[in-house]
Amino acid sequence: MTVPSCDAGFGMTVPSCDAGFGMTETSPVVTFGSRTKRGDYPGTCGVLVHNTEAKMISVEDGRELEQGEIGEICVRGPQVMAGYYRNPEATAATIDSDGWLHTGDVGYCNDDGFFFIVDRVKELIKYKGFQVRAEPFTATVVRQVAPASLEDLLRKHGGVADAAVIGVPDEEAGELPRAYVVTSDPAITEQQLADFVNRRVNPFSRLRGGVRIVDAIPKSATGKTLRRQLRQAAERELAAQRGAAGPQSVP
Repeated sequence: MTVPSCDAGFGMTVPSCDAGFGMTETSPVVTFGSRTKRGDYPGTCGVLVHNTEAKMISVEDGRELEQGEIGEICVRGPQVMAGYYRNPEATAATIDSDGWLHTGDVGYCNDDGFFFIVDRVKELIKYKGFQVRAEPFTATVVRQVAPASLEDLLRKHGGVADAAVIGVPDEEAGELPRAYVVTSDPAITEQQLADFVNRRVNPFSRLRGGVRIVDAIPKSATGKTLRRQLRQAAERELAAQRGAAGPQSVP
């Protein structure tokens, strides 16, 4: 977050603005200090607080990633909770045997130690799993698409006022990325927006689920995108399409 964005968001002049990252399970701080002597990076949630470790792991196979790569943020330190009260199953699902707490947040750390949050693991779109064989084992690898990165790209289009991306069900691919867009230019078409994105992303991140131009993106009182409502709208659309197709005859 930058000072100008704070000014715009609060409708007043903010002399300084800083950011941090944490959760209840980390009591609650992991990173803080987006404005330090090491640099000023818009969008960062700061650097690690003292005595805290962090690593990124692949959301596809759990391997540890290199600095700068995007993955799930895992943290370890004295502020991490001992566990959930009387819920060992939930604790084991959140804190691994080495004491790393899996935050469920997707992000990366740059070369200067600044962290950036880009999405949530549960929001990732799972596109087209494929099998990798290494005898005697077989593993299924699923491409993960981060909705937030596609939303940021769409907002860079001059005719887009707001955007949200979800995964829509597909029998072959699992899920397909679909964008819901509020335009500021009535002449912009859904196909133009799809082409704008698809030319700039890797093949599995393309908007194969299409684009829908809408009047508004559903949001909570705090401004969080209500993706659940968009998924429900997509489900209704798919159900209507199946109904319009009518019953299929079986030879």
